[in-house]
Amino acid sequence: MSATLSVVMPVYNEKNTVLKIIDKVLKLDIVKELIVVDDSSSDGTRELLKSTKFDGRVILFFHDKNMGKGAAIRTGFKNVSQDVAVIQDADLEYDPNEFNDMIKPIADGMADVVYGSRLSGGKPQRVHLFWHRVGNDFLTFLTNVLYNTTLSDMETCYKMLKKEVVAKINIRSNDFSVEPELTAKILKNKNLRIYEMPISYYGRNYAEGKKINWTHGFGALWALLKYRFVD
Repeated sequence: MSATLSVVMPVYNEKNTVLKIIDKVLKLDIVKELIVVDDSSSDGTRELLKSTKFDGRVILFFHDKNMGKGAAIRTGFKNVSQDVAVIQDADLEYDPNEFNDMIKPIADGMADVVYGSRLSGGKPQRVHLFWHRVGNDFLTFLTNVLYNTTLSDMETCYKMLKKEVVAKINIRSNDFSVEPELTAKILKNKNLRIYEMPISYYGRNYAEGKKINWTHGFGALWALLKYRFVD
């Protein structure tokens, strides 16, 4: 079967990269819908998006106040209309060209969810931020223990899901804890066929605009434990 793709893009203060990543996404034929959710940016991103003329595949939403990545993804997921949805950050750390390979297990009827792993090898990876890697490895290890699975990169942005899977997930987290929450709720559904594929990763450092830091690890830890037992 063929499959069409909705891309959900949460945006906050990314005026230097947002138009570049939108352009990269729209060059892909499988992308039939790009849902851009500006989470009340204060650096000019909001105005830039409003003043730019996009093609008909782009759907814009603007939050009146900053609520966090989870809130932006929640808005995007509510408006997905295509067969498959994937999350795309508004920076340039992830390459949308990976979507062509990631969607194949779903289009071939083998998978319901596909994770793009930055840590399984085989693709370019920027070498930096040792303690960020340690934290990610620990959270991924805890995920595998709690949910009896074998993921290599729980925190990856690239989570690709069938539309019907998206419809069943009620996102409660407003902040970066959305990543472990999504993973927890995906893994708790034992009927889902989950696959993982290597992706390239062009990570930023904090001087280049990276937003997530070590303090967010505590929220991720709590989310993994909490959603193991409740919704």
